[in-house]
Amino acid sequence: MTTLPRPAVTLTADDARRIALRAQGFLGAPDRRGGVRGVLRHLGAVQLDTISVLARSHELVPYARLGAVGRKTVEDAYWNPAGRSPGRPHAFEYWSHAACILPVEEWPHFAFRRRAYRNRPHWNHELPDGAYDQVVKQLRAEGPLTATELGGAKRTSEWWDWSGAKVAVERALMYGEVVCVERRGWKRVYDLAERAVPDALLGDNLADTECLRRLVRLAGESLGVGTRADIADYHRLKGEQVDAVIADSGLVPVEVEGWGRPAWADPAALAAPPRGRHRTTLLSPFDSLIWERARTERIFGFTHRLEAYVPKPKRVYGYFAMPVLAGGRLVGRVDPAREGRTLVAKQVTLDGPKAVLSVAQALIEAAAWVNCTDVRVERVDAPDLREPLARELARALA
Repeated sequence: MTTLPRPAVTLTADDARRIALRAQGFLGAPDRRGGVRGVLRHLGAVQLDTISVLARSHELVPYARLGAVGRKTVEDAYWNPAGRSPGRPHAFEYWSHAACILPVEEWPHFAFRRRAYRNRPHWNHELPDGAYDQVVKQLRAEGPLTATELGGAKRTSEWWDWSGAKVAVERALMYGEVVCVERRGWKRVYDLAERAVPDALLGDNLADTECLRRLVRLAGESLGVGTRADIADYHRLKGEQVDAVIADSGLVPVEVEGWGRPAWADPAALAAPPRGRHRTTLLSPFDSLIWERARTERIFGFTHRLEAYVPKPKRVYGYFAMPVLAGGRLVGRVDPAREGRTLVAKQVTLDGPKAVLSVAQALIEAAAWVNCTDVRVERVDAPDLREPLARELARALA
């Protein structure tokens, strides 16, 4: 059994909350010079998801931190290779916390996962004979292509019924021979890693231990402070993988009052107390601030659950309920939709009267970002707060 070092620092629960907010880019002045690429490097991973309500999640993440950054600006920041040799992107897509956009500089540190996929004995889709070599040959000859351009993504209309070409190119993606260099109409665009990844980053030469040490350190920096489970969840590592490297990761052990379990912090996060302006914003349900449900409850006293995949009669807060962050707290939820130039708040949950102004502010800012000129509220869980919310929205829109 590993003996944990005695923490030299004790943090209050509020200290930990503020450290987490600063580490995630929600406390203090945003780094506008770094822009969207700065947000990506700072977070280490931005989750992708197919759902689009106000916008897709990878657009909502920089919006929540920077404000009304243009959606084309977001896409260009992730995928446009301007300033590099042709075809050399700033980011790549791979499996981290889930399917995520990752800084291209971190390509070497996912070698452990690529090796694990190559050694994987079982796959859900059978790989047809010759299909793998064929897609690699086609990509080499024709350049970046979608699965459709490689011969078709599906055999039938069923979402799970992949074609042989799709199975092969996804396998090549997981092995690291192929990389996703951009999304085109939400379709992955595949290219050979040898062509798309900078030469200095190619090769899976790093040992698993070195990869894991780097990802544990990155997770600690992005979280500010976290438990073993928090750190493991960030890039979906196993607990024993974290245990094997955390002592040499550069993170320091701390004690957080009320957490009741060991924690580690980024030393830089402890060097100065978190200060600055709090961001008021709607959060994507896939935002890394609230990835881990137990952590969100521990830090914010807030239960977060995406209900998009819950049968409609069983939903409590709505299809795509977005938590509202204000004053360093999660103060409510909004389930949004769009009807023409109107942002519709289909369901609003407020944490008391004090949350009304913040929720109104978050709705108005989000509406402006997606070019809506009006906001309509359909349902407020606390009926007595419906009229105060309507008044604040009317005042802001006047």
